[in-house]
Amino acid sequence: MIFGKSKIIIFLCQLFLVAVLVVSCQGSQNSPVVSSVNNGCVQKYDSNVDYFPNKVKVTHAIGFAVEYYKNYKVVTIKNPWKDAKTGFKYVLVQCGTPTPAGFEKSQVFTTPVNSVISLSTTHLPHFSKLNVVDKLIGVSDIKQVTTPDFLDRIKAGKVVSVGNNSSVNVEKVLELNPELVTTFGTGNQQTDSFPKLLEAGLKVAINAEYMEDTPLGRSEWLKFTALFFNKEEEAEKIFAEIAKKYEDIATKAKAVKNRPTVFVGFNFKGTWHTPGGNSYVAKYLADAGANYLWSEDKSSGSLPISFEAVFERAANADYWLNLRQSWNSLKDIVTEDNRYGDFHAFKKGNLYNNNARLSANGGNDYWQSGISNPDVVLSDLIKIFHPEILPNYNLVYYQKVNK
Repeated sequence: MIFGKSKIIIFLCQLFLVAVLVVSCQGSQNSPVVSSVNNGCVQKYDSNVDYFPNKVKVTHAIGFAVEYYKNYKVVTIKNPWKDAKTGFKYVLVQCGTPTPAGFEKSQVFTTPVNSVISLSTTHLPHFSKLNVVDKLIGVSDIKQVTTPDFLDRIKAGKVVSVGNNSSVNVEKVLELNPELVTTFGTGNQQTDSFPKLLEAGLKVAINAEYMEDTPLGRSEWLKFTALFFNKEEEAEKIFAEIAKKYEDIATKAKAVKNRPTVFVGFNFKGTWHTPGGNSYVAKYLADAGANYLWSEDKSSGSLPISFEAVFERAANADYWLNLRQSWNSLKDIVTEDNRYGDFHAFKKGNLYNNNARLSANGGNDYWQSGISNPDVVLSDLIKIFHPEILPNYNLVYYQKVNK
């Protein structure tokens, strides 16, 4: 008797499970939204489906924007270089769905892309963070690469050099036949690579992260890269974590009363280029609790100043940062120009350089993963100026110049 009841109960459970599965299947057929990120081509296009359920919101970067439609997204590059009189639009169409009318062929990309060449090493950490390292097939110069994920692929010949912005090997790029080339522009037709690449029929996207005036603005271009891989969900989570860490650390330094004076850079061929007061470097220094000596300046670019003018303002400054990469000791500095020894920061030994992570070939990781990890760079700066705030922290990108 008991055995008979058990069989009935089992049968009813099985019947209930089948009913649940049927209802679930019917519900998914009627759903207007794709429930997961599209990593491949759509097999049966439905004009009512939203093929990009995960969307990015641009909160810090001001140089790009994205508009979402059911099966494509339109990305706008607003300010590709200084004093640019033009912008760029890219149409990213979900693979297996129709391309919208009204756009030139060179503007249209199929997502997710499967092969990329990057002509700037600052873009490389994006691929690591988004877990699409295997999509990269070429870079401007493999000798400058410091991103660990790519070093083994370079040794295996899976990532090759194609030349830098001004002397890109178009034939080599055509041979590799990438679905996407990421590069940057300066507005100089003699040196910019993208006009030649476009003329050759290649799909090129301008990444203008270097035009951003804030560290988080530059870092948020991770989302720009993510758009080409349909990796919006991952990018949102990654950047949100970076931004929170940055803001939490900046809050710790905000209340400091003693803000040491700082100057940066070095004299090169008679001119000392120092960042403007609205630059991302000035933002870093302000957030780190320092008094940047050119903070009152309203420009975001580089200020060309004479050695004498810098010395007049910075002779008694507490710290000197971001020196020539090849300077590893105080002797190296005064050997080049003995006037450097007259700065108070030099005499006190308060010189810190952002060259702690160099590859064997001289590639500087500050200009690669440092762009993508502003929270770590900020922690370095706070450790330099206010070590009591981060007592157990060790410098990552910066190091003190040896005696």
